[in-house]
Amino acid sequence: MSQQKQQQQEQAASSGMSSALRANIDAVQRHREQARRDAKFSERVADAITRFAGSMTFVLIHLAAYTLWIVINLGWIPSLPRFDPSFVVLAMEASVEAIFLSTFVLISQNRMAAAADRRADLDLHINLLAEHELTKLAVLLAAIADKLDVHSDADVELSEIMQDVQPIKVLDELDAGAEG
Repeated sequence: MSQQKQQQQEQAASSGMSSALRANIDAVQRHREQARRDAKFSERVADAITRFAGSMTFVLIHLAAYTLWIVINLGWIPSLPRFDPSFVVLAMEASVEAIFLSTFVLISQNRMAAAADRRADLDLHINLLAEHELTKLAVLLAAIADKLDVHSDADVELSEIMQDVQPIKVLDELDAGAEG
């Protein structure tokens, strides 16, 4: 056994997880890191801005800046000249900032939605494969039970279990139910 494989098994054992589960977690983390590295520059910028805009630091900076803006333009600090007494510039600045921030958030959400769609597709494929494999196992177990002349109360349900699920038919049924 390779030393790396042995280290993975020891790490998995110490964490209470199987080595296969630990390997899967590591593979997913590597995949996510690769996806981050492969992201376009514009996507990385949008993600960074979105992360910053969603932080308390961003809120505190804006709180301080807007408070100072308002205090100065109300004339509460006589030594500083009022540069926006009607607050029109403040309103325009806030509106333009909101437009750009919402755009950055939408870019990040689109990227996250695309990743979620890929994960959902993977889940569907794995579930369909598992269902197919379980169907084949049910067929094999039925053949073994038949050969050994073993009968069970589950024989009635077994005929249903031994049929592959038709995912398109299931989707059509779900769609028909959603329309009604």
